[in-house]
Amino acid sequence: MPQDASRSNPHSAFRTPHSTLPPVLCYHRVGGPLELGVTRVSRGVFARQMTALARVGWRTVTLGEFADYVDGKTDAPAQTFLLTFDDGYASLAETAYPVLADLGFTATTFLITEFVGKPNAWDVQYTWRPMTHLDWPAIEHWKARGFDFGSHGATHRRLTWLDDDGISDELHRSSVTLVERLGADAGLAVAYPFGATDGRVISWALVHGYYLGFAGSRGDAQDPFNLPRNPVYMWDCGDRPFGLRDDPLGAVGRGIAGVANRCSVGTSWMLRLRGVVSGES
Repeated sequence: MPQDASRSNPHSAFRTPHSTLPPVLCYHRVGGPLELGVTRVSRGVFARQMTALARVGWRTVTLGEFADYVDGKTDAPAQTFLLTFDDGYASLAETAYPVLADLGFTATTFLITEFVGKPNAWDVQYTWRPMTHLDWPAIEHWKARGFDFGSHGATHRRLTWLDDDGISDELHRSSVTLVERLGADAGLAVAYPFGATDGRVISWALVHGYYLGFAGSRGDAQDPFNLPRNPVYMWDCGDRPFGLRDDPLGAVGRGIAGVANRCSVGTSWMLRLRGVVSGES
């Protein structure tokens, strides 16, 4: 574990958010082929949700604005949320980003940097054919239009299962690639693969210059490196996702999503088994 990790990035040394933070939604796939898993939301459902939210006054915030709310520089307005996508599938540029742009919304997409422009060979195959990730020209195009990008690791390995060298390598390679391709702001945040983090992972995120860390549904809103997100899965198809509801149904929906999020450990075990069988390290 790094020594005095909190001092390696003095601007990020275990800050405590000074205001109530906007909720954070986490989508994965929007549209595209059907899958055996639960992360796909149809384009129609996504468009209906975003349009319904816009009509009643909800707005998205940028990653930089969210960081300002964490630091207490400004207070978050009511009815705002941070919209995020994990993995960075190519279909987002066709099914999700145009919908958001038409509504004046924005989003932050967390990229698996070693797989930009490539098929998702890192994952268990839940679809008939492998899916492709966004390529750099598409990412640069949408960044120029006000969309944000961050790290989802270099190869989407479960960081809490790695030794210190492995954690450091995953976070470092991803950060370097993002900053070189997209600029310093792309190294602002990391979304931990599978939402899995612990003290060692957070220490290495500090070492490699990240300013925010997003976990799964069981994160801690008072810890800028363990921020919770509300996953949106295939059954979350109402006009307002469970993560933005404050009624009993929203609480139940968030609870179910939290259970599904924790079940991702099964995917991690399947990937580990595949690596052992194929001789991968």
